[in-house]
Amino acid sequence: MLKAIIQTKYGPPDILELKEVQKPIPKDNEVLVNIHASSANYGNLVLLKGKPFLARFAFGLLKPKYLIPGGDIAGQVEAVGKDVTRFQPGDMVFGDLSSCGWGAFADYVSVPEKSLALKPKNITYEEAAAVPMAGVTALQALCDKGRIQSGQKVLINGASGGVGTFAVQIAKALHGEVTAVCSTRNIDIVRSIGADFVIDYTKEDFTQSGERYV
Repeated sequence: MLKAIIQTKYGPPDILELKEVQKPIPKDNEVLVNIHASSANYGNLVLLKGKPFLARFAFGLLKPKYLIPGGDIAGQVEAVGKDVTRFQPGDMVFGDLSSCGWGAFADYVSVPEKSLALKPKNITYEEAAAVPMAGVTALQALCDKGRIQSGQKVLINGASGGVGTFAVQIAKALHGEVTAVCSTRNIDIVRSIGADFVIDYTKEDFTQSGERYV
């Protein structure tokens, strides 16, 4: 038996329950991970509350489709299925479980190997667990959709949020000129992660500046 956070209905955080559940057994293409850290994103809040209502058509109309919430994990491989080729017991991994049934808020999870990657040795489990959902969203927005190039002016609205903090750093790594939009209290944070310019949205409307961004 193992401990897990269980969600049987939609509502505020106090509807979540800590219970004992059966330890999962990995299928042939799955990896059993001993979870050392997991993180919470805005998507977790949507699934918790069931709002906006349209989300329920994907995640359960009257009650949550998935019993154990949580998407991002970092941990250590305990066992692998016979068809798994990329991992072995003892490997340190991290990943996003949102496309394979969630389940991050537990001691263990068994997931397809395609949902995982090896954790870099120079970051902690906690740091790795914060990356997958927010980091990949930022990467897709900038590279797949935005296709930013070196020297281009990039505006990051919501720069101090989960996706925004990754977006600022990725845009800088791609040699963009980054303007970050955030509130007064977060100005120092976005500057510390590389923003070239900062707009305090409580004092200035960036849509009225006349500047053009990619």
